[in-house]
Amino acid sequence: MNSLLKISLVAFLIFSSFSSFSFAAETKTYPAADGLEGKVFTGYQGWYRTHGDGSGTPWKHYENPYLRFEPGHVGIEYWPDLSEFDEDELYETPFVMADGSAAKVFSSVHPKTVARHFRWMKEYDIDGAFLQRFAVDVVGFHDQSELLLPSNNTVLTNVQKAANQEQRAYSIMYDLSGMPAGEMKRVIEDWKKLSATYKFHEDPSYLRNGGKLVIAIWGVGFNDGRKYTLEDVRELFDFLKHDPMYGGNKILLGVPTHWRSLSNDTVEDPAFHQLLKEADIVLPWYVGRFGGSKRALEMEDELYKPDYEWCKKNGLTYMPVIFPGFSWANRYRHKGETYDKIPREDGKFLWSQAVAAKSAGASCVYIAMFDEMDEGTQIFKVTSKPPVGESKFLTYEPHASDYYLKLTSKISQLMQGRIKPDPTLPKID
Repeated sequence: MNSLLKISLVAFLIFSSFSSFSFAAETKTYPAADGLEGKVFTGYQGWYRTHGDGSGTPWKHYENPYLRFEPGHVGIEYWPDLSEFDEDELYETPFVMADGSAAKVFSSVHPKTVARHFRWMKEYDIDGAFLQRFAVDVVGFHDQSELLLPSNNTVLTNVQKAANQEQRAYSIMYDLSGMPAGEMKRVIEDWKKLSATYKFHEDPSYLRNGGKLVIAIWGVGFNDGRKYTLEDVRELFDFLKHDPMYGGNKILLGVPTHWRSLSNDTVEDPAFHQLLKEADIVLPWYVGRFGGSKRALEMEDELYKPDYEWCKKNGLTYMPVIFPGFSWANRYRHKGETYDKIPREDGKFLWSQAVAAKSAGASCVYIAMFDEMDEGTQIFKVTSKPPVGESKFLTYEPHASDYYLKLTSKISQLMQGRIKPDPTLPKID
């Protein structure tokens, strides 16, 4: 083979490989997964495990800090509504219902359960979910990593399939909480493996903005003693942004409440702002930081609007976190925590945050969370008839189990501009 022919062949192979990659990157996406404007997303923990679900980690996130899940010792504030579930996706617990039957729960590794959750997202106009992927669980720094990695991947498999079935968006959110310093290469390797296995560039349900995959990195800039540094985060950041094979992504950065002023819960380091300006989407964490619908409306001028203006000035998308309420009395019973710590006010608290965010200029919101019963922030269906006995559980009474899903549908209409940002709680049919 002569030199010219060899050069032509090499050039053809290089062109073909880049063409293939570009074609995959331009995969036609479902409307819910195409862009952020007017969208409502939710966080999806997917972390519930039970006896008999095959994960090998019984009662994960149902239990209290002492690993007990029994009457008087529990880690969730609400009990899921399982009236629509099939018998093969239910798991018996030590708790008892009023009629004397065993109380049951679900497992996030069951594909039918995840499919049901994404069906609810579609039915109630939620565009998609950010799947939480706790880095310490999957890169070898948890004492149960050998079990958590495969079960987390099972949940991801379920989410990908369910999102495609319901034409919802999903995105990976790496939560860096608990990561040691100097170990971001492990997260990088995890993303490489996921990319090879799940082929996100070819998936029409994977969330994109401007045609690029959205990858979330949560837990950056907090001053609560985290061991990983801003330079560690930059290593991960630069890989996701600039790597020749895996780069070119849009980065959502999950940051503290007072990220803009570098105060209160935020590191006092100007380097944090420099890193932030290289991101694409800013997700400030407001959960548990304030309560009351009146206070939520005040957030428009105190936080939301100046945060939005900072983002606009620096070419970033502002995606504020809103949450329905907060409670973790069961999980932290030993610390004397009270139930309903941040009351939901029949949905007025959540609605007021959405109105304030929209009025401030936000074009999309993130609702925390879809399924987190641990902190009582879930919006999915919970029962008004939980188990009886020593443990107490909150409910949505006098409202139906899907009340907060219906309210979320109204928030979707608000973000789309179909209804005005009126502080009055809309009528929920």
